[in-house]
Amino acid sequence: MKRIVILGAGESGTGSAILAKKQGFDVFVSDSGPIKETYKKALDEHHILWEEKHHTEEQILNADEVIKSPGIPDKVPMIQALIAKKIPIISEIEFAGRYTNAKTICITGSNGKTTTTLLTYHILKSGGLNVGLAGNVGNSFAWQVAEKDYDYYVIELSSFQLDNTYTFKADVAVLLNITPDHLDRYHYNMQEYVDAKFRIIQNQTENDAFIYWNDDPFIRAEIEKRDIRSRKFPFSLKKGMGIKAFIEDQILVIDTPDQQFQIEKDELSLMGTHNLYNSLAAAISANITHIRKENIRQALSNFEGVEHRLEFVSNVRGVTYINDSKATNVNSCWYALESMKTPVVLILGGTDKGNDYSEIESLVREKVKTLIFLGVDNAKLHQAFDGKVPQIFDAQSMKETVSIAYKQAVKGDTVLLSPCCASFDLFLNYEDRGRQFKECVRQL
Repeated sequence: MKRIVILGAGESGTGSAILAKKQGFDVFVSDSGPIKETYKKALDEHHILWEEKHHTEEQILNADEVIKSPGIPDKVPMIQALIAKKIPIISEIEFAGRYTNAKTICITGSNGKTTTTLLTYHILKSGGLNVGLAGNVGNSFAWQVAEKDYDYYVIELSSFQLDNTYTFKADVAVLLNITPDHLDRYHYNMQEYVDAKFRIIQNQTENDAFIYWNDDPFIRAEIEKRDIRSRKFPFSLKKGMGIKAFIEDQILVIDTPDQQFQIEKDELSLMGTHNLYNSLAAAISANITHIRKENIRQALSNFEGVEHRLEFVSNVRGVTYINDSKATNVNSCWYALESMKTPVVLILGGTDKGNDYSEIESLVREKVKTLIFLGVDNAKLHQAFDGKVPQIFDAQSMKETVSIAYKQAVKGDTVLLSPCCASFDLFLNYEDRGRQFKECVRQL
């Protein structure tokens, strides 16, 4: 019996274990940290052996194949030991893809993945399709393949989830943009990160679709270098030769061989330039999946946004508070600042991922009156911004941060949490950071 070992017992790892067990493999799960009770219960119910808070080498290095959770970098000793023994290491996405015939709409990019994924899922579900939501948002892809029977999956894929995919194929691949992010995971080599993102189109044929932002310089450069077999569906804010989706005279236009479709920009539920890109990409996906025009139009109009992404929290004494905790890189913060129409008290900081803050410097100078650095180490932020805005403060907790913001903001201002950084220095994750922000604001 083939032995499958799963490293990491979160949503991805537990789902992979359940699918592997269903397929008749000898399954063992190992997590170097504690396993949540809900996942322990699921593993026990499926009679799957597991261990937590350590790795037992003899139980792992005898695997025929290892499924690695996306959060585990290759540099950890256990992964290096597996590589040395030439034991194949794959991802949950690779594994689950072997056991489903469902059509997959896969979405990646440095920014906008979650919004576009949820919007695409909303349109397809509203259009009557039997569709699952998986990947970096929703439930484990493998777990759903094991227990559900969907005809379609809309899957958000980070670069980490695309790593260790080899035969998996997306029927529809969406690449929103590529900006420097997670470079610490890719040896601070931008090309390695770009290559990881482009794994989303590996194995595609002429029957598959590749949807991408035509104006992204990294994407265009790669397309010129690569032999891409799939049908191309570029989108842009401007009409142009070969562009399949664009904005013209305040109207969103989809122009594909499948069907033509239009909706006025003001009818879209999502505001901001960045969300125009997300709406264009989702609308093309729905269009080539043969969702009816009226269903697409209605879904684009009634979609509710994503928590922690330019999320309105409250208006306190005339000051608007916006939670954009999901902005864990500089480009995300750029889009947030670009959409601001009032003076801004901006909260930055966290775990730096090799950020270049020069990208937002002009917007900070133009729109930001006060900066608050929320992090254990704010030295790089001070180096980038000292002397460029009237006031800068440091804070070590969310409560302190919101208190400073409250004192500095006046009627008509916006307090914007858009950190540019990961959250792991002071918070469990970006969701924890965003929820703490909302709770502190509501206590004002």
